[in-house]
Amino acid sequence: MSQANTQPATLQQTTLQQTIASFTSIEQALEYFDIGFDSRFIDANRLELTKRFNGYLILTKPDDWFSGRRALKNAYCKVQRSKLDRHTRSACRGCTSCQRR
Repeated sequence: MSQANTQPATLQQTTLQQTIASFTSIEQALEYFDIGFDSRFIDANRLELTKRFNGYLILTKPDDWFSGRRALKNAYCKVQRSKLDRHTRSACRGCTSCQRR
């Protein structure tokens, strides 16, 4: 059994928040949460993506790796969808629900 599973939830949450706070770029967060990304898209939308991810983290404190990943994927998807033509049914590639379309 790994050490992460034996830690109390609040300690695990604090450790995850410290890890997220230690990132110096959004690419580090994307790599930590194992999310594939387009570097050109990140370069063009870095500030908006970072703000949205931080906003999701403020609204709901991630209690484990999966909830942190979900917040980042949702931010990536929201930014990517905002750049698409609203009159077509184009799907972004940032979240599972869009990948299923």
